[in-house]
Amino acid sequence: MNQHRIRRRRATDLDGCVAGLAEVHQVDRYPLNWPADPHRWLREPHPARAWVAVDADGAVVGHVAVHRIPDPAGGPLARPTAQVARLFVVPSARGLALGSALLDRARQWATKRATDLVLELAAGGAAATALYERTGWRHVGTSTAPWTAPDGSPVSLRHYALRHYPPGSGGPPASTARRRASRPTASRSSGGSSTSIS
Repeated sequence: MNQHRIRRRRATDLDGCVAGLAEVHQVDRYPLNWPADPHRWLREPHPARAWVAVDADGAVVGHVAVHRIPDPAGGPLARPTAQVARLFVVPSARGLALGSALLDRARQWATKRATDLVLELAAGGAAATALYERTGWRHVGTSTAPWTAPDGSPVSLRHYALRHYPPGSGGPPASTARRRASRPTASRSSGGSSTSIS
């Protein structure tokens, strides 16, 4: 029986988040470049909201954050938009649909605020790509990251978007989105997935 739950991240969770992130980095190389200050990397840019997945003992086994995207200098964005970032699930907790559950929590947050979601994924993450596409994310383009891999080589990023559809707008029905998000994920689905990795 799955004894895991998703809740808001607390300041006291950060040590557990960093320990989990270190496990993920060792197995999946996410983040591709280990941050000089992983506590700060998880806290910044200041997230609008962050959640953790915890096991029956309260240990952090997964994490996701949502960062609001500021309006560009040239004017406001056409629609309110936020970025899903810092998504990971520790290796021992994979295969329990926690990656989908964390993404679904971000989706619920965005839906309540009529906000579109975007994310970036370093190319090559087949399991993460499958997770996003299975849960309704749409691939919208690729780019080269402004940072490099540890060996100095360029990193290709895949960009995904999840548009908010107001009720009655003709967008995908909420029941379809929930059904997609509730499907079990592959055992490595969230490891090394995510978003702004630098």
